[in-house]
Amino acid sequence: MRVDISSREDIKFIITKFYNELLGDPKMFPFFKNIVADNHLQSHIEVITNFWSDILLDTAVYSNNVMKKHLDQNAFTRFKKQHFTIWISYLFATIDNYFEGQKCNLMKNRATSIATVMQLKMNVYEN
Repeated sequence: MRVDISSREDIKFIITKFYNELLGDPKMFPFFKNIVADNHLQSHIEVITNFWSDILLDTAVYSNNVMKKHLDQNAFTRFKKQHFTIWISYLFATIDNYFEGQKCNLMKNRATSIATVMQLKMNVYEN
């Protein structure tokens, strides 16, 4: 039986598995090429884990601007609607493969909201 997300370790597990999927996808890898090349993947996973910890566990450890980071990335590697669709599908599949419950649903709902806002801000919602 799967359990709900209950700790930072659970979140890091999800993010690590999720990034394994993203990095294996040739449509998604270009967004992470520099992170991998500069050997910053583990620190990136820690930052993303902090982001989700703040949302799911009410911590206060994430200090970056998630929207600005993605808008900056968009200047180098253009996001398209399909990238958000792929991102959501990998995240949801990863969550559903290992966990279930209220925090899982919150994570999926927030991810959907975040992806929608990013698409609108990048003007790629209809593309």
